[in-house]
Amino acid sequence: MTEFDLIHRLTLNLPTNESVVIGAGDDCAVLDVGAGEQLLLLKTDAVVEGIHFTGETAPEKIGRKALARCLSDIAAMAGTPTAALVTIGLPRKFDVAFVEKIYAGLNALARQYGVAIVGGETTTNPERMLISISLIGFVPRGKVLLRSGAKAGDAIFVTGELGGALAGRHLDFEPRLAEARWLAANFSVHALMDLSDGLAGDLRHILKASGVGAELLKRAIPVSRAAKQIAKRGDAAKPAVVAALTDGEDFELLFTVASRLAVPLLDGWKKEFPKLRLSCIGKIIAGEGLRLRDGTGIRPLNAHGYVHFS
Repeated sequence: MTEFDLIHRLTLNLPTNESVVIGAGDDCAVLDVGAGEQLLLLKTDAVVEGIHFTGETAPEKIGRKALARCLSDIAAMAGTPTAALVTIGLPRKFDVAFVEKIYAGLNALARQYGVAIVGGETTTNPERMLISISLIGFVPRGKVLLRSGAKAGDAIFVTGELGGALAGRHLDFEPRLAEARWLAANFSVHALMDLSDGLAGDLRHILKASGVGAELLKRAIPVSRAAKQIAKRGDAAKPAVVAALTDGEDFELLFTVASRLAVPLLDGWKKEFPKLRLSCIGKIIAGEGLRLRDGTGIRPLNAHGYVHFS
């Protein structure tokens, strides 16, 4: 059973109430808590030693990543983060100074984005360290962006470059909060999410939620320098473009807009975010499935991103 099979089974009969606008199934839950023109965003995420970081990872970067992952999900809903709770599970024998440095990295990123750390929980976890973050934020009514709005004919865009994140970028990426809010304020974005498990896997979430298919253009996929260097050295048994499709931990924005907006979007982006690459990588199509176009034609894309338990 994969992660997504388990999630499907566990979320079939979840209780709900009148405050729930969007429940399980998107990057954040969306709640109407009577905050005027603002909707509440609610997110939880965890990093686990041996999965998301190693025993040799600098502690400040562990704390930073733990919060940054949740911030990236708030960005995926075009929201603004507000406050967080931190749960940390530690082996019985732990280094207090190491844990303090974890919090130093976490606190520094929280201050950068105006997030209050308002409490949490400490517990024993005998085998390995884990950190779980619960984060709330807000988004204006009518501006929340979901996975489920992609339409046939849409252009597919991605920010930044993909692949090779485990060479270091997965620890110091910047959540695309300002970029997502700018998109929501200036363009009619049909679907949006962040890339955590790889383009080939995460795009399928948009396709499933929207009831559509997609065609990617191989030469348009923005492959990172790290992925190219790893492939060139022969350190990985896959080409750089496959790494860009499947590696995960990129935490860039993946979104769709009507094709007529592609050129004005690219022009506006260059003015607003001149240091961050934006690439049109394909189109949404009617029907189902994910296809890849290259110099030899079009074929089904069978590659998937990272999946827990697989």
